[in-house]
Amino acid sequence: MRACIALALVVVTLAMQPDRRSISLIVVGGTVITEDPRHSVVAPGAVAIDGTDIVEIGAPDAIAAKYRGAETIEARDQIVLPGLINTHTHAPMVMYRGLADDLTLMDWLQKYIFPAEAKTVSPEFVRIGTRLAALEMIESGTTTYADMYYFEEEIAKATREAGLRGVLGQTIIQFPVADAKTPAEGLVRAEAFIKAFKDDGLIVPAVAPHAMYTNDKGTLLACAELGRRYGVPIIIHLAETEEEIRIAREQHRSTPTAYLEAIGFWGPKTLAAHGVWVTDEDIAILKRRGVGVAHNPESNMKLASGAAPVKKYLAAGVTLGLGTDGAASNNDQDMFEAMRQASFLAKHAEHDPTVLPAQAALDLATMGGARALSMERVIGSLEPGKRADLIAVSVNTARQTPLYDPVSHLVYTTRGDDVQTTIVNGKVLMKDRQLRTLDRTTVIADARRLAQKVREAVGR
Repeated sequence: MRACIALALVVVTLAMQPDRRSISLIVVGGTVITEDPRHSVVAPGAVAIDGTDIVEIGAPDAIAAKYRGAETIEARDQIVLPGLINTHTHAPMVMYRGLADDLTLMDWLQKYIFPAEAKTVSPEFVRIGTRLAALEMIESGTTTYADMYYFEEEIAKATREAGLRGVLGQTIIQFPVADAKTPAEGLVRAEAFIKAFKDDGLIVPAVAPHAMYTNDKGTLLACAELGRRYGVPIIIHLAETEEEIRIAREQHRSTPTAYLEAIGFWGPKTLAAHGVWVTDEDIAILKRRGVGVAHNPESNMKLASGAAPVKKYLAAGVTLGLGTDGAASNNDQDMFEAMRQASFLAKHAEHDPTVLPAQAALDLATMGGARALSMERVIGSLEPGKRADLIAVSVNTARQTPLYDPVSHLVYTTRGDDVQTTIVNGKVLMKDRQLRTLDRTTVIADARRLAQKVREAVGR
């Protein structure tokens, strides 16, 4: 009761003081976990936002005394934190959710996913699938995601319309795919995509050679050269399975990481997804080259690919982010679940409960992801001058009670559907579970209609 009265007084104060600076938005009340370098927590706290940027973070009365928000969001009984950053997924592949389960990666890809893509991927498929993925991400607190797929311009348009931030990679692969019959054609598409979105406020275009084992040397180097020429990220799958290691050793007498080093592939703004089967020498290469690694614990467990050496990565200072992978192999886009499973898997793999504690797991999903995407100057923490990408999570349910440590709750207790509010670039995408940029009914209806076409195409 006292907390309610205090918050009410703050709101009244906001309305009564005439000489305050007018700003666009204030999120007030609750516990603010900043993820700044000091891991500052303000409880209760308030976040002042003007336009796309965070202006100030402080106690509610201090913010009320200085600012007048055009909109105020009350976050009582909630935790306010940076939006989660998913460093690896394939957004349109939500349309293959549950299509093929309980298989090894190579069987899953070669016998089910690649054939299904050949029959079903189109601009419409990509657009509808991305909108469904965006809906899921907004509702579960992801504000930035890194993607690799086809018709990436359609993904970019749908992402921007939904209001999310995306690092989006046009996939290059050696065999014919839906949007390119040859790698050369894929590179032409990638360059056009980069030019179209290079200066977009929400979209960072990227080049995405699928993997070492699905591209030859010339294609890999052409992708790297294109990315460096335009100063955009390069995204690649790396050392995901033992089979990939076998292929690399047979073809190149090397590990995938060392082979890519030997041909001059690694460079700045490179993101490697998975990195499960790496040696100490591989880890040293990734550290020396400043490569970000996207750790995908759920997909790796489900496909029985193995456990990435998270403890070694962190000890070596490798930039490590967290990803869900595509919903065809996960099967969801919930980054809270990814945090929890990352912590559990690391503890299990090392037989050590102190490996990847809650704070470290939260770091991976916020600032770790920002660093892996070379975006740490603008996102990943709640600090003045950074983009206003933040979420508010309810802790007012039976499952969330009692609350002793908010960080522990975020990692070990919270689920995506606990997210109440999602804000990206200062724009409210969802408030009190009510979406503002997407029509949930329409998005799901479109996806269900498309799913029937997929079912007919693949004989399911």
